[in-house]
Amino acid sequence: MKYCDFNGCNKKIERGRYCEDHGRSEKSRKNKNIYHNSNKQFYNSQAWKDMRAYIYEREKGCCQRCGRFVFGKRAQVHHVVPVKKNPLLKLEPNNLRLLCPVCHSIEENMDEKENVFANYFS
Repeated sequence: MKYCDFNGCNKKIERGRYCEDHGRSEKSRKNKNIYHNSNKQFYNSQAWKDMRAYIYEREKGCCQRCGRFVFGKRAQVHHVVPVKKNPLLKLEPNNLRLLCPVCHSIEENMDEKENVFANYFS
C-alpha cells in the first residue's frame, strides 16, 4: 500500500496514483471521448483529406461563422448533418463548413439544431 499522490492527502491506496476523493471522476472520463472513434478510419482516408483541402480553399481559410482566418490544424471542417445521422452526406461539399475551433465547439454543442432544408443539397 502507498499514499495518495494528491498534495496533503493521507489516505492509503492499493493501486493507482490517487484515492477515490482525488481520482478522476466518471464525468471527466465520459467527456474525454467526445468524438466518435467509429469514424476514425474515414477521417484518415485520402478522400477526406482531399475534401478537407477543397473546403479550405473554397472558403479561403475563413471561419464561416465568425469570419476569422484560421490556418493549419486549427481549421476544422464541420458536418452540418452529422455523419452518424446520414453517412451518405459525409463527402458532400454542401454539407461541410470551415470553422475555427471556438465556433466548431459551439456548433457541436448546440442543443437545438437549425432546420436544414431539403433543397439545400441540390
